[in-house]
Amino acid sequence: MEAYRDQYATLFNNGRNVTVIGISVDPDTALASWARDEDFPVAFASDPGSVVGQQYGAYDAKNKVDNRSLFVVAPNGRIAYVTKPFKVLTPSAYTELAAVVDSLSPPPKPESAK
Repeated sequence: MEAYRDQYATLFNNGRNVTVIGISVDPDTALASWARDEDFPVAFASDPGSVVGQQYGAYDAKNKVDNRSLFVVAPNGRIAYVTKPFKVLTPSAYTELAAVVDSLSPPPKPESAK
């Protein structure tokens, strides 16, 4: 998640028309503390029973954790992009993610380009 935090402005256009939610099996109190301590600009949701993870095929039953799947939801509410798991150590994964986000919510054009 640190990579999302560190690249948030670039990847998600500073959150313009974008909401990022990290979902984990960790308790909500642990997630809230961690998010606050690490200064994350994204929201976190606790999935202690792995209900959400199982519904979206993002649950690793062997290790009893939600894996690092990434879903991008388009403005129309449909899932527009999925990667299972998201390769957090691969730079091209972030380039691809940024392109998807830009295609769904392009950054504003500079005033001189209008």
